[in-house]
Amino acid sequence: MTATNKQVIFKDYVSGFPKESDFDFTTSTVELSVPKGSNSVLVKNLYLSCDPYMRIRMGKPDPSTAALAQAYTPGQPINGYGVSRVIESGHPDYKKGDLLWGFVGWEEYSVITPMNRMHFKIQHTDVPLSYYTGLLGMPGMTAYAGFYEICSPKEGETVYVSAASGAVGQLVGQFAKMMGCYVVGSAGSKEKVDLLKTKFGFDDAFNYKEEQDLSAALKRCFPKGIDIYFENVGGKMLDAVLLNMNPHGRIAVCGMISQYNLENQEGVHNLSNIIYKRIRIQGFVVSDFYDKIPKFLEFVLPQIKEGKITYVEDVAEGIEKGPEALIGLFHGKNVGKQVVVIARE
Repeated sequence: MTATNKQVIFKDYVSGFPKESDFDFTTSTVELSVPKGSNSVLVKNLYLSCDPYMRIRMGKPDPSTAALAQAYTPGQPINGYGVSRVIESGHPDYKKGDLLWGFVGWEEYSVITPMNRMHFKIQHTDVPLSYYTGLLGMPGMTAYAGFYEICSPKEGETVYVSAASGAVGQLVGQFAKMMGCYVVGSAGSKEKVDLLKTKFGFDDAFNYKEEQDLSAALKRCFPKGIDIYFENVGGKMLDAVLLNMNPHGRIAVCGMISQYNLENQEGVHNLSNIIYKRIRIQGFVVSDFYDKIPKFLEFVLPQIKEGKITYVEDVAEGIEKGPEALIGLFHGKNVGKQVVVIARE
């Protein structure tokens, strides 16, 4: 048996901000079976995750620059994290009907070979499956590992989160409040700032687009300085934060979305503060912490079921909406975790 398979095709390498015209749609056919004796798994994709790192993969490969993941191939479907159901399996660890999250193509059906640290069987199905693109998947692990493993938080510390209403930031803020920290976030609209204060429980929040002086905004929110900064944006924001960090402060560098679309990235000028204030800055890649997924789930699942964690998704319906939703990330259009729904079964 065969089925039609709509796919999002990457046309060519991107410079500057990506556009919807950088992608094409095709409809191909897929065999609803896997070759006998193979380790392959045929999955039906249910939810696709839009994530900022995907912009890095749209650029032309540069051997001199370290990359999180391999660049997309022009003329081929893009791929990323998704939630899928197994249709047919030749892999000993997966059977028909199983659910998984991990790397799949931006298409209705994908044939994958499950790999360690790239694909994970979903054991807990009494929560929304879409959460495995966010709260229970890569972004959730990013927030958990960056905050607890890298920042080593203590009760009563001051915590600043940039891009705070996004997939990762909204969780970091809530984790920090659970620790008894004072938490401030920044975002790019009044709607997002209100969300931080009313829904996610941040102590304060500000719209960075309305601030003439970012350092002054941080000084206003943190009169006693910042102990922990969860870095999502880079550039001018990082520069301002360095002026307001406390001695022995910690900065977990998760992303720098403000820089991804610039041909010449902004410089950071206040680096001497790292020395004088003994600031520890650590970049990290979430896959380095995937061995802690069982510990993470043990921590976070009861919090979800008891209503102690709030998670907001921005849902785009249909694979045809995928490019628009992905590109919207870089213009701040999403409110919460951006998810593309292919099928809700």
